[in-house]
Amino acid sequence: MIETRILIALFLLYWVIVSILDKKGILERYNISAYGPILMIRTLRGQKLLDFLARPKSMWRLFANVGIVLMFIGMFAMFFIIVVSDVAMLSSIGDNTLPEPGKFNEARNIFLIPGVNEFIPLSWGIIALLVTLVVHEFSHAILCKVEGIRVKSMGILLAVVPIGGFAEPDEEELFGVKKEADDNLVASSTNGPIERKILGMDKKPDNSKVATREQRARILAAGVMSNFVVAAIAFILLFGPVLGAISPLGDAMIVNVTPDSPADIAGLQNNMVITQIDDTPVENANDILLYMSSVESGTVVEVHAAKDRVVSVYDVQVGDDDTEDIKGIYVNDIVPDSPAEAAGIEKGMLLINIDGIPINSSDDFLLFMNSTKGGQVILVETVMADSPEENVSSAFFEVELASDTRTVSEKGFLGVYYGSNGLKIAPLWITVGEFPAKAYLEALRSIPSLMTGFVGWIILLGLPIVGFTGEGFPGFSGTLAQFYHPVGWGEPLGIGVFWIANTLLWVGWLNFYVGLFNCLPSVPLDGGHVFKDYLRSFVGRLVSDERRATDISAAIAATFTFVILISFLFMIFGPYIVHGF
Repeated sequence: MIETRILIALFLLYWVIVSILDKKGILERYNISAYGPILMIRTLRGQKLLDFLARPKSMWRLFANVGIVLMFIGMFAMFFIIVVSDVAMLSSIGDNTLPEPGKFNEARNIFLIPGVNEFIPLSWGIIALLVTLVVHEFSHAILCKVEGIRVKSMGILLAVVPIGGFAEPDEEELFGVKKEADDNLVASSTNGPIERKILGMDKKPDNSKVATREQRARILAAGVMSNFVVAAIAFILLFGPVLGAISPLGDAMIVNVTPDSPADIAGLQNNMVITQIDDTPVENANDILLYMSSVESGTVVEVHAAKDRVVSVYDVQVGDDDTEDIKGIYVNDIVPDSPAEAAGIEKGMLLINIDGIPINSSDDFLLFMNSTKGGQVILVETVMADSPEENVSSAFFEVELASDTRTVSEKGFLGVYYGSNGLKIAPLWITVGEFPAKAYLEALRSIPSLMTGFVGWIILLGLPIVGFTGEGFPGFSGTLAQFYHPVGWGEPLGIGVFWIANTLLWVGWLNFYVGLFNCLPSVPLDGGHVFKDYLRSFVGRLVSDERRATDISAAIAATFTFVILISFLFMIFGPYIVHGF
């Protein structure tokens, strides 16, 4: 694998070469502009394709008109979220409860750039970002053709590898630059050549085309609308046929094999998922314990285990069960401000019993929690996972559950990130970890049914970053993918079905976020221009003086832009200001 410092050195070399070519005018000769290490490669080709795509003008205008409505909905939603976030942060500062700086508010994680944002995987992120930018920009270009606005060029953005596409409309025709200049600068008939050049009057006649407010809004909203449509298609495919072609192998994964043991000699390895022992199916670690409790020492059992989704059979001679491990679920972490934290439950504990019901596995825990309601008081028994067997002592916690707003039924919410620190199964010479693969997949599939309420949208927006329990869901890759295998129509594709799932996840998520971000009423974003245009029209109805109406609307639009910018800076640096850098 190429080391990071070598990649940085190659990138810097590329940047130096770009700078030299730019200074010598070689890039300009080929209609290429350089902005630092980013190249904007322009071409006049593709105009006929745009003309062809723009032929169903009525359809595209309807498409863009719907986009204007969605843009205003997104505009109000995003601004509302920003205001609520600001109020919440100010309130937490006053209460001295503002969380310390973390990865969720790092500056690099604010930007949706693969390789910079630590939550976005580089490969799938680049694919998704390319799709997002190309769809957005080419939608602008098609609507320019529909509305008769000239497209000066199209092209790609390059930073060693392509990072996006763009369409460059004639800004004088789209935004009325010359017209605004003529309005703001009083040009007399004695204007000289220099003054005429400043006003742009030497380039176009006074009757040159300028887009109307409605035309401009349609052109600007088309990019957002296209992002939303692509996101909807990607999510429909992901949560429908693609997740339907993925099935869990089981919840029990080998995390350690005793060296030189019968299991090691038989070929069992770490990260294998156990699916069956002899003729008994295995779904979780508890199934293994139950089966092995009836098997005598010296017996040879057939362990069915999957590596890279290929199940093989391993003959393992059973040893003596000389351990008395305490069963339970391991508390990986505690949700801040949760009932568990308030009660005193800590990271590193084993949760072994609730209300007198033994909790031997994650299935036991989920089964119990699904039967609870918000406000219910439960008694939780725990032990410290790393305590010596001779010093094990239970601790009891009385907890009043909160309501789990992520579910329609608002079942009880405890607030623990649970998992397994490894359950030693001595007769098989292995230690088994557990991941709720089946429950996790069912939770993913249930997201569309929650979209009728606010909760579903929150889960979808935070899925790759927060996931269901704070772990994030980057897609089916790494260790997570070992718990699943393709079925049905996806079976012939093998690992390809996971590539499709990951691509759809990030294409959908990035398109949705970029569309929402561009709805913000902040110039130079698309939503900012549309907001400014419609605000100017509204103020014009209240103020008869045209110049005064323009100044008022411009001041209001600038205020919104300033507030949004300050809010983002506050989200990033607020925790550092309070807790220190």
